[in-house]
Amino acid sequence: MTGARRLSQAISEGDGISVIATVADAGAAEAAETQGAEAIALGGSVPDVRTATSLPVLWLPASDPADADACVVVVEESDGDSLEERYHAAVERGLECVVDVRTEEELELALERIEPEIFLISPRGGDGDDDPLERVLDLLPDVPAGKLAIADVPGADRETVVALERAGFDAVLVAVGDVAHLVAAEPPPV
Repeated sequence: MTGARRLSQAISEGDGISVIATVADAGAAEAAETQGAEAIALGGSVPDVRTATSLPVLWLPASDPADADACVVVVEESDGDSLEERYHAAVERGLECVVDVRTEEELELALERIEPEIFLISPRGGDGDDDPLERVLDLLPDVPAGKLAIADVPGADRETVVALERAGFDAVLVAVGDVAHLVAAEPPPV
């Protein structure tokens, strides 16, 4: 069954920034929930993931989103028409769509063509000297009020998560082993 658990609700409720743990197996999904993750992200099929966790499942781009509650649609991989088709196909399946953007132009295209509720802001595509944290922080002010924003900052540590929370991100994608460390501290004053 898809769409049963709402990613948007999980990351917008409560205090502070939510952690979405990227997992590769059911054991990691269960560990992520125990450690305080608000959702899990999958890059491929994970047998028994639904029995291992009650968290919402975000399907990262790769293939057909099996056992997911939400999926990522990457603007970079789409022209305007295929973006709309992919977005509407996912919505028709009962999935929430998280729209992956990395530039102001991609964000504008997404808002113009599909008006998504959730954005995944990615630092991909910058030159090697760009700081991934700075790239996502620079794009956040362009996300309209009322929309949810997830940061994809590889190797995020507690300091990075605090900076993302202060800036106004709703959630951050992290590796499963980092969850407990990242959610352990009190939320920073904003």
